[in-house]
Amino acid sequence: MLEFADQSLAFNIALFLLSALAIGLSGFWMTGIAEGLAEKTGLGQALMGALFLGFSTSLPGIVTSVTAALEGYPHLAIGNALGDIAVQTAFLGIADITYLEANLEYAAADAATLTQGTLLIVLLAIPLLTIGYPSITLWGIHPASIALVATYIFGLRLVAEAQNLPMWKPQQTKESTVKEPQAEESESPGLISLWLRFFLLAAVLGIAGYGVEQAGVSIANSTSLSENAVGSLFTAISTSLPELVTTIAAVQRGAFTLAVSGVLGGNSFDVLVLALCDLAYGKGSIYEALTQSELFVLALTILMTGILLLGLLRREEHGIGNIGFESFFLLLLYLCGFLLVFFSG
Repeated sequence: MLEFADQSLAFNIALFLLSALAIGLSGFWMTGIAEGLAEKTGLGQALMGALFLGFSTSLPGIVTSVTAALEGYPHLAIGNALGDIAVQTAFLGIADITYLEANLEYAAADAATLTQGTLLIVLLAIPLLTIGYPSITLWGIHPASIALVATYIFGLRLVAEAQNLPMWKPQQTKESTVKEPQAEESESPGLISLWLRFFLLAAVLGIAGYGVEQAGVSIANSTSLSENAVGSLFTAISTSLPELVTTIAAVQRGAFTLAVSGVLGGNSFDVLVLALCDLAYGKGSIYEALTQSELFVLALTILMTGILLLGLLRREEHGIGNIGFESFFLLLLYLCGFLLVFFSG
C-alpha cells in the first residue's frame, strides 16, 4: 500500500485537491438520483434526505474521521466530524443566496425538517455531557456513544412520524410547494438502475474520503497546523463538498425539503461518527481527547443549528441581502469561527 506520509507535501496537496474534486462531482450527480428515488420509493424528500442522501454524502467524512481514529489521530477525527457539521450548516446560507425567489427556509419549512433539526441539537448535546463526569467505558465504548446511537434511531422514528402523520402543518405557499420532476416519466431510469447509480457514487465518495484523510494527516505533519485546525477546517470543508453541491442542485430543482433535510441528515450522521471513532480509537475513550477548541466548535454547531431552526419557524420571506436572517448569521458565525480556529490552531 502506498504510504502517503512518505510523499512530498506537493503530492499530498494534489491528492487532497483531487479527492475533493471527486467528492464534489459525485455529490452533484447524486442529487437527481436521490430526488428520483424519493418519488419512486415513496419515502418522500425528508426521509430520503435524512437517511440515504445524508448518509451517502457523509461517507467521505465518516471514512476520514474513523480512519484517523484508527491511526491514533483523535483530534483530526473529532475536528473533522464537528467541522463537517458547522460547514454543512453554513452551506445552507450559500444555497439560500442562489435561490432568488424567496428565503430557502421560508420555502422549506416542514414538520419533518423541524424534527430533524431538533434531533440534531439533542445529539450534539450528548458529547458535551462527557466533560461533566468521569470517563467510563463499557466493552471499550463510552456510554455516550451508546446514547448517540439509541437517540438517533429513536429520532428517525419521530422524523418518519412527522412526515407521514404530522400533528401540524406549516402554511403552504407557492415557494413551499414541491415541484414536479423535470424529466418525463418515460425518460426516468428504473428503480434498480437508480439504486445502482446511487451506491456507485457512494462508493466513490468513500474512497475519496480516505484520500482526504491520508493527505490531511500528511499535511498536518508537514506544516505547523494542528490536527484540529486541519480537521475542523480543511478536511471538513473538502469532505463536506457533497452537501454543498447536492444542496445547491436540489434548490435549483425546486426540491427545497430535500436540500435542508439532506444537510440535517448528514449532520446527524456526522455526530454518530463520534461513536464510530470511539469504537475505533484504541487508547481509551475518544471523548477524553476533547480540547477547548473542539468544545468551541461543538458549541458553535449547536448555536448554528438553533438559529437555523428559528429561521424555519419564523419563515422570513425576504431578509438581509435577499436572504433570511438565519442564513446571514449562519455565514457570519462560521466565518468568525473559521478565523478563530485557524489562528488559534
